[in-house]
Amino acid sequence: MIFDFRLKVFYTVAQRLSFTKAASELFITQPAVTKHIKELEQQLSVQLFKRNGNNISLTTAGKILEKYAEKIFQTYTDLETELAQLNNLEAGTLHIGASTTVAQTILPKLLAMFKKTYPKVTFNFIQANTDQISQLVLAEKIDIAIVEGAAHSPQLSYTDFIKDEIVLVTSANNKLSKKTEITPKQLPAIPLVLREAGSGTLDVIFNALAAVQINPKDLNIEIQLESSIAIKQYLLYSETATFLSIQSVVSELKYNELTIIDVKGLEIFRTFQFIQLHGKHSKLIELFKRFCLANYNLK
Repeated sequence: MIFDFRLKVFYTVAQRLSFTKAASELFITQPAVTKHIKELEQQLSVQLFKRNGNNISLTTAGKILEKYAEKIFQTYTDLETELAQLNNLEAGTLHIGASTTVAQTILPKLLAMFKKTYPKVTFNFIQANTDQISQLVLAEKIDIAIVEGAAHSPQLSYTDFIKDEIVLVTSANNKLSKKTEITPKQLPAIPLVLREAGSGTLDVIFNALAAVQINPKDLNIEIQLESSIAIKQYLLYSETATFLSIQSVVSELKYNELTIIDVKGLEIFRTFQFIQLHGKHSKLIELFKRFCLANYNLK
């Protein structure tokens, strides 16, 4: 990086709200941190932090500088990436995001393979639900993401990745597991554990249920959790059922921990998609997309 180191010191203190933590993270002394901040305040003729005993907080000027510092660092990262690609396509920094199901079931393997294939590429990874990931892409904090769900923003570009099926599952010890098939009308009588609001998986499930005349308000939702892992654990110790990606229950089905219950006339399919901001393209982003498509092809 070629930016003024004092700006890096300021930004680290602003993020941690601690001179001590910033010093440790930057491998410099606390007096050095204080010196850099004072020099920056003198240069800008503003106070950046309010000091109250051992606690500090950003002033209005400090908040403004923090916002622009983040943009400056991102600009330098983009600059370094583009310069690196002049000589070597397979280098640079990539900010990747994924919605929860994708992050937990599909991307870990792909990221490991990508890093092994392109060791000079560095990447940051963020996991959240579809709504949150989409907002981070819109805010340009993520270069490219893979999400589930049917929601679309006109500011984002969507490219199909792979298809996925969502199935109704329950613990193999649950009496429900003895049923080979149920009808949609029986669903409201079954206690369910589902994903949280904002989850792309939940949106897809509710849309599919509406197509077979099942109102989500009529469902018996016992609890909502924020990840497939938590939901699977809950299933094992309860009499509930859930709708989950077939990708997320492969191991549990193999070892007879969970069982699929067919719902007559109900098929839930969705497509995981790459999303990125319109106009935000780079050779590195396209390299990552091509790599994912070439190394994971579920029909």
